Amino acid sequence: MSKSTGSCQGFLHHVFDYETPKTLIIPSIRVGFVFRFTQFLVLLYVVGYVCVVQKAYQETDSVISTVTTKVKGFAFTNISDMEPRFWDVVDYNIPPQGDGSFFVLTNVVMTPGQTQSRCAELPNPSTICVDDCDCVEGYNDPRGNGIRTGLCENYSSIVKTCEVLSWCPLEIDTNLPKRALLAEAENFTVLIKNSITYPKFNFHKRNILSHINSTYLKRCEFNRKTDPNCPIFRLKHIVSEAGEDFQDMAVKGGVLGILIDWSCNLDWWARKCYPKYTFRRLDNKHPVNNVAPGYNFRFAKYYRTAEGEEVRTLIKAYGIRFDVIVFGTAGKFGIVPTIVNLGAALSFLSLVPMVADWFMLTCMKKRELYSRQKSTYLVEESEVESASMSTTYGTQ
Repeated sequence: MSKSTGSCQGFLHHVFDYETPKTLIIPSIRVGFVFRFTQFLVLLYVVGYVCVVQKAYQETDSVISTVTTKVKGFAFTNISDMEPRFWDVVDYNIPPQGDGSFFVLTNVVMTPGQTQSRCAELPNPSTICVDDCDCVEGYNDPRGNGIRTGLCENYSSIVKTCEVLSWCPLEIDTNLPKRALLAEAENFTVLIKNSITYPKFNFHKRNILSHINSTYLKRCEFNRKTDPNCPIFRLKHIVSEAGEDFQDMAVKGGVLGILIDWSCNLDWWARKCYPKYTFRRLDNKHPVNNVAPGYNFRFAKYYRTAEGEEVRTLIKAYGIRFDVIVFGTAGKFGIVPTIVNLGAALSFLSLVPMVADWFMLTCMKKRELYSRQKSTYLVEESEVESASMSTTYGTQ
């Protein structure tokens, strides 16, 4: 009976005993240094990294943006295989409007006077023939230039190829000028108009800042040091800041990115929100694996002769496509993230005594003494008296 009563009391003590922290002052400079240094590291992380660097006390929102561009410039070309020509923005800016991008023509292969007729295909291993049996009528090679008629015709005095129904004469795009036709395009300029909004904060702004007027726009040009807020850029400088040479890139074209960073701090004591421009080449320019380099596409200009025959000029356009990429995040003081991060900071600080205790009970010479003093089981006075009385009666 007494054993069961003792077991029950032991179980109740185990379940309902209350533990409370005990203040134990350790007169040790080493333990005190570990404690204060750990506190310093926690405060440095919370204040320096979380608050200052990450600004975790802020609510954030992502930018919504729209971009329009306007290119200006003129050029004149006078080469041997093409009649002298004056080029304006309508000729080299194709198409005139783009969705966050614009294209500037720098080199071209023209095939004028094409009509829908029959002609010998360009020679390659799959089109060279000896007689009509080598040419299947109606065959359509996606890599060719037309639909085969079934005839084998003379392409030159020494080569015969399969005849095709196509726009003739066929384009020969290997005759690309080694120097860009529109080398003067490096002096063209582009006006970039960019409007952004942060809907969560009802904040709106554009890259044409409030102090900019029409007089200023007529004479300014972007310069990172002297005029970083001007929204007018010279194409040569864009390509140069991207680490490329305009004349080399203009021969076969390429893709360049104009990156506008709208990372903003909207707190009332900071209120900084200005665009930051960077430039980089986006298409692959590998010195070894240089298959299908550059950027080009084809388009045609159609017209009819006096006899009513449809004729076109096929143009293979090489040039630089400029993609305007806008990104950014805005932050503003918010009570919810502030409370959340304050709670996280307090929880980190509550771990500091655990680090100091671990150091004290593991690395100190008097760790056994500290261990005995750190935890004490309280015995109430009534229990002590009853225990002593039992001992006295037992001795009598």
